[in-house]
Amino acid sequence: MSKEVRNFNRRYAKEYNLFRTIFFMTFLYIVVYGFFIIFYNFKIEGRKNLPAKVAKNGKYIYAGNHVSIFDPPMVAMAANCPIAFMAKKELFEPSEKLSWLVKRLGAFAVDRTKPEIATFKTVKDVVNTSWSLGIFPQGGTRPYGKLEGIKKGFVAIAKSAKADIVPVAIANWDGYPKLKPFTRRNVTIKIGTPISYKLNDEEIVYEWSRQISEMADYENCAPIPESQIKEKELV
Repeated sequence: MSKEVRNFNRRYAKEYNLFRTIFFMTFLYIVVYGFFIIFYNFKIEGRKNLPAKVAKNGKYIYAGNHVSIFDPPMVAMAANCPIAFMAKKELFEPSEKLSWLVKRLGAFAVDRTKPEIATFKTVKDVVNTSWSLGIFPQGGTRPYGKLEGIKKGFVAIAKSAKADIVPVAIANWDGYPKLKPFTRRNVTIKIGTPISYKLNDEEIVYEWSRQISEMADYENCAPIPESQIKEKELV
């Protein structure tokens, strides 16, 4: 009989245990930091905006712009904590080269064409552990410089999990590394101020877009919420 292939859209709280946490943080400090020290001139700014240690209980969603496959490790470096990233389901297929690593780093599969109940159940399990959640509202990677193609599903996820959103901007990105001695690329990872999940949907999307655009020097394509338009008209 053929072995049943697991669907990683549903993961459970018990999977985010001490052993996986140690594996994640070891990989972060040794592999990720080592890679970026060798190939990049990188800076992390805005750590003062991170949730206080006493409040860092996993009830946060780190949401960044998406310019490359290196974005998840960069967001994890900025947050300095274990993060379960939402990833496209294709990354979990046995033929995918990074499948083994993606699974063991705690990511879970998402069908970007339609929301699934399993996704919301996994999110609730994750935020009830010591782990945080990682999301890229643009979905797939986009060219640097313009904030568009924002999927509003991250707002529904934040509200379902009752988790505030921490914007993380990948700024000054000038491409993948050159495999040449003494040649480094540049990137700055900037952390914004947390956005309350209690705001209405339009306000959350606009505030996330505003912060990312300002930190990364992007063109902000998100519409201004009606509430803010009315406030300006009354002034």
